[in-house]
Parts: sequence; structure tokens; C-alpha cells
Amino acid sequence: MEANTGTAPHEPVVTAASPQRALATEAVHAGRDDLAEIGLHAPPIDLSTTYPSRDSRAEAARIDAFAAEGALDDGPPVYARLGNPTVARFETALARLEGTESAVAFASGMAALTAVLLMRGAARLRHVVAVRPLYGCSDHLLTAGLVGTEVTWVDPEGIADAIRPETGLVMVETPANPTLAELDLGAVARACGTVPLLADNTFATPVLQRPAESGARLVLHSATKYLGGHGDVLGGVVACDEEFARGLRQVRFATGGVLHPLAGYLLLRGLSTLPVRVKAASATAAELARRLADDPRVARVHYPRLGGAMIAFEVAGDPHEVIAGVRLITPAVSLGSVDSLIQHPASISHRVVDPADRRSSGVSDRLLRMSCGLEDVEDLWTDLDGALGPISGGASVAAPVTATVSAPPAHGDLPGRRDAEWSRTAASK
Repeated sequence: MEANTGTAPHEPVVTAASPQRALATEAVHAGRDDLAEIGLHAPPIDLSTTYPSRDSRAEAARIDAFAAEGALDDGPPVYARLGNPTVARFETALARLEGTESAVAFASGMAALTAVLLMRGAARLRHVVAVRPLYGCSDHLLTAGLVGTEVTWVDPEGIADAIRPETGLVMVETPANPTLAELDLGAVARACGTVPLLADNTFATPVLQRPAESGARLVLHSATKYLGGHGDVLGGVVACDEEFARGLRQVRFATGGVLHPLAGYLLLRGLSTLPVRVKAASATAAELARRLADDPRVARVHYPRLGGAMIAFEVAGDPHEVIAGVRLITPAVSLGSVDSLIQHPASISHRVVDPADRRSSGVSDRLLRMSCGLEDVEDLWTDLDGALGPISGGASVAAPVTATVSAPPAHGDLPGRRDAEWSRTAASK
């Protein structure tokens, strides 16, 4: 088993006294600090499912401690469902990037959210207060009550009034999937009082915001997206304090929603380039959002003041024709890869949400969601221009020859959920 911080054997324990390093430095080195000491450059992949031990009495004591409190010591691992050294390296690194004590990784983002709900339900705190929009499957999991939850959907201003004695969690996502609407995490955290706030940080990543600094106790990621960054690994993770992490490890052990060691290795590798990828893709997204906002074939553009690599836009024509028309951009669900992806939320990612709820939360039938990758911005614009089709009179929209990529608008105080919309007037200034 790993140490309480989720570190692997031989890996130095991370404490509050650890030196503070820049995020770009942490992304490269966190979870790998011991490699030179043990004579390695690349992190090892431990594929063992079980670990031999001749001291069964000691193992029994350690398993008792885990069963009682979710406590992990710094002894050797016992069984892969309890913990894995390679996965622990990723957990250590993600916790450092998010500024939390610990992190617990799971087989997917939905497995991570399910573990949180099961843990709160076990404490007889099954009621959840949530703000739409959320990722469609998160919305469905809460609404369907598949793990025994009851949800109250509110606007951000209604969070405090919706909390009940049996409320175990407040859940938000900012920027939201897929509208990119934003909210003030600090204000939301204050409205939660003593109820834990879970913030889905998948779109922003710790490069753009660290929800724990604003009062969120739990930070959720679909690690499949930007943390992995290459569209080749499935995973989820919750960054949190060590007390909550212990409960999550117990749920993970009991339910088996573990992250495979190879996935842990790929996610750790993905973190090393996370700041570079997010910044580069965000610059492209800001420029494409500017051009789309000035395009008569586009009715509305959503782009967060926080910045980021995601764009959402509502077309004046048929969104399905745009999906069918792209040739460079990949028409597929998911996001956060090095290649650009586009999808129609009402047909795929948010199909499981009731149509009325979907539309009332801003997910219109003409909305498209685009995840900008690392391609050249001019090539992406050429592809979008062709897929959007001709404008009135049959001419296509000419892209600016010398485009200035502005820095994303400053992220100020946001009193409640705000729609991250660029107007044509603002974009043309």
C-alpha cells in the first residue's frame, strides 16, 4: 500500500512544507521527484495485481486500518484494488497541480463522481444541490437516482436556500459543459456553508483555475480529456483533502473502479505537457471565437472570460451539416486532445438530458461544441469556413490575413452563472 498522501514506495511524501514551484515546473516534476534517486529517468509501470508478503499478521493489521479509516501506510502494496504505485504517482502530481492534500484516481470521470455520491450516501447525505448545465452523463446520474441520490436543480443564487439537513454535496461545473457559462466559485463556496462543494474542473484544468483556492472541497476531472491530452486513455480523478480521500479509497476498493496502471502512466505523462498544450490551444480558441463571432452564418458564440481551448457556437443553419462538412476537424465526442474535435451536444454528450431541461440550461438544438487542438489556426478556420457553407450571395467568408490573437478577457468577479457570449459588436472592436 502507498503512503497516506497517495505516493508510491520510495517517493518522497508531499507535505505543506514542500517548496512551492511554478505550475509548469510541477507539471514536469511532481510525482517523479524520486526518479533520479532510484536511478530512473522515466516513471516505472507496475502491472502487478498482487504483491507477495510473508508477514500475514502485519498485512492483516494494515488491512484493518484501511477498512476502518481508509488509511494507507508507506509499506509495500498488497493488492491492486487497494492501490498501485504507478497510479499513485499520477495522484500525487494532480494533487500538487490542484493545490490539494490528496487525489484519488478512478477508471473514468463518471466512476469518480459515482464514488463521491456513494460515499455521501453511505453517510445518509443523499441530497445533492446542483447547477445546470453539467456534463450530460453527470446530469443523468444525478437525475435518474441510479445511486440513490435526490437532486435539486437551482440557479447559483438559490444554492443556500436549497440546502437541507440531508444535503451531502453541492455540484457545479465552470466553465460549464457545453455552454461554457461561468460562475463565481468563491461565492458558491460561501453559499454552501459546511456542505462540500464539488467543482468539475475538466474544461479549465489547473492551468486556468484551481477551485480548491476558492473553497471547493472536491475538484473533479474527467482525466480522459486535457490531463491525458492525446485521446488514448480513459480515467477520472478527484483532488481533495486527505480525510475525504480516505473515504474515496474505501469506495474504490469496494466497487473496483480502479485506474489501470498503464492509464496512470499515460496520465502522468500527459500532465508534463498540460500547461503548454492548454495555453497553445487556448490562443487558437480565442482567435476562432473572434472570427466566428463576426460571421453571419453563426448566430451566437460562447467563449469564457477565463479563456480556454473550448468554443461553443450556435449556427444559423443546420448544425448537422457542419458536422458532416468538416474534413480536418474530427467529428467526435470528447475533448482535450491534441487534435480538434467538434460535436453536436443535443445529439451526443447531452442526449440523455431531458430536452426541456437541456434547452432551459442553454443547450440549444443548434449548438455545436468545439475542442481546439494544436493545429494551425488558419487550417482550422479554412475547415470551419467550408463546413459552415456559403453566406448569402454564395461567397465564403474570408479570414483576416493578419489576425491578432488577443489574450482572453480577464476573469473578474462573476455574481452567479453567466453566459460566456461574445457579441459581434464586442468582437469587432
